[in-house]
Amino acid sequence: MTLRQPIVTVCGHVDHGKTSLLDCFRGSGVQATEAGGITQRISFTKYPQEQLVKACPLLKKAGITLDIPGFLFIDTPGHAAFTNLRKRGGALADLAIVVVNIKEGIQPQTAEVLQLLKAHKTPFVIALNKLDTISGWKGQALVRESVDVQAIHVRQEYDICLLQFQASLEEHGFKSAPYWEVSDFTKRIALVPCSARTKEGVSELLFVLAGLCQKFLKERLTLNEAAKGVILEVKKNKTQEWTEAILYDGTLDEGDEVVIASFGEPIVANVRTLAEIVPLSHHYRTAPSITAATGAKMQFTASASILPGMPFQEVKGDMKEIIAGFKKELGNVMALDTTGIIAKADSLGSLEALLVLLRQERIQVLQAGIGPIGKGDCARAQANLVTTPENAVIVGFNVGLDNDVVPSGQIKIITHDVVYKLIDDLAKWRKEKQDALLKERLLGLATICKVEILPQFVFRNSNPAIFGVKVVGGVLKESIPLIDERGEEMGRVKGVQHEKQTVKEAKEGQEVALSLSGANFERQLAGKRYLYASLTPGHVKALKKEKELLSASELQIVQEVIQILKMSV
Repeated sequence: MTLRQPIVTVCGHVDHGKTSLLDCFRGSGVQATEAGGITQRISFTKYPQEQLVKACPLLKKAGITLDIPGFLFIDTPGHAAFTNLRKRGGALADLAIVVVNIKEGIQPQTAEVLQLLKAHKTPFVIALNKLDTISGWKGQALVRESVDVQAIHVRQEYDICLLQFQASLEEHGFKSAPYWEVSDFTKRIALVPCSARTKEGVSELLFVLAGLCQKFLKERLTLNEAAKGVILEVKKNKTQEWTEAILYDGTLDEGDEVVIASFGEPIVANVRTLAEIVPLSHHYRTAPSITAATGAKMQFTASASILPGMPFQEVKGDMKEIIAGFKKELGNVMALDTTGIIAKADSLGSLEALLVLLRQERIQVLQAGIGPIGKGDCARAQANLVTTPENAVIVGFNVGLDNDVVPSGQIKIITHDVVYKLIDDLAKWRKEKQDALLKERLLGLATICKVEILPQFVFRNSNPAIFGVKVVGGVLKESIPLIDERGEEMGRVKGVQHEKQTVKEAKEGQEVALSLSGANFERQLAGKRYLYASLTPGHVKALKKEKELLSASELQIVQEVIQILKMSV
């Protein structure tokens, strides 16, 4: 039985030390070269067994002989969590390290990662990083020994941080303990306090990872004959297209025939060239053959468009069965609704994660796809304006707009590179839109309006009376009946002019000319100061029921009309 490297994804909140921790493993300084210290793209670290034994003397001390050939670590940008790392049947990662700042605890992106790990049933350990930020902390050879030799005030701060984190983690459904207190790793999550800066606890983190893999993951790590992988990124230039991928099973040779999943018909192609990630580096070297698990660059003979996140498989056995499996998988991902919003993402995995989170928020999705937001997406969102205006929105996870797309004021485009923030922004916009639509329907039945008469601007005395007013609150519209401060009917608005142009309505603060039918200014309006839109008791009840939709000035006007008309509502 040949075992492959376990695939370990390193994930967590931005700036909690994911890349710095990996730098400790491989003895490099990659984090310092990242823009703003934040990982900009997915990167692999092939970590061979000999390096693991060297970096983790605890293995020899515990008498553990390793069966696994090392690890394949995957460092992901904070925004990607590990959402675009997937394969048929679940998560691509065999194991995850969730990196957490011990003093900051579970941040929103950490919560998102925990949710995804639970959904995919992926085992994980937690690296409680930045232990050195606890004031006065003095490190020892092993962190489990450090805890007991700290000064009283330092130990108290550590205990508080630990207990607060454990309580927060339990709210997400996970019981936990420092790794040396865990007797059953299937019932409690192992916590490894550590510092990527001082390297304290890093050896113990590797020890826990190796132990978990040896004990629980051997069956999963058995290599099969057919090569399987996931396309992570597609790069194009004028002369060629190459892909970056993870091979998670089998052996792939130059010239092998593969099937690559697609939203249309699957792509059948041969492997033209192969390159494999060099252990403990970010560089690639060409190779005639590669064996899982490893990071790879490859070129295919197919000219069809290959999409990020799509699974691929070597053709061994029945090709029809492979194609049917891919179609079924994509059908499950792309189970869309008959109405809803438009969703776009940068890869299949991140699109799947976005769709899952949208469904959890009970937001329906009419159309979804991979790649930048295009004209077709805008046209589909525009069509929603007629039926469901709150669905006239496009959400884009880690994608931009095509060059020929000009955002329209009628539809809303929301993009973000953090999926939980995208969902929050969408939920907020939809709530505001739904409230605005409800308010519009309410005010379609009953208009709230108060105007102040400007007696120095009387243009016509009667038939109809035309004079200047200032809109104090609400909206002045054509055809609404007006009353004075004593409740007497003054007539119905025949027309409104603003800067000599006829308008359908005037809003708060505007000064306009008002045409009032059935009124004589000198006899009825001279000496009066305010006019109000008349409301019926039914209108008032409806408005008060939805009073949270009204502004403070609109509520005040409704209250004044109630008093003027002596309503008991």
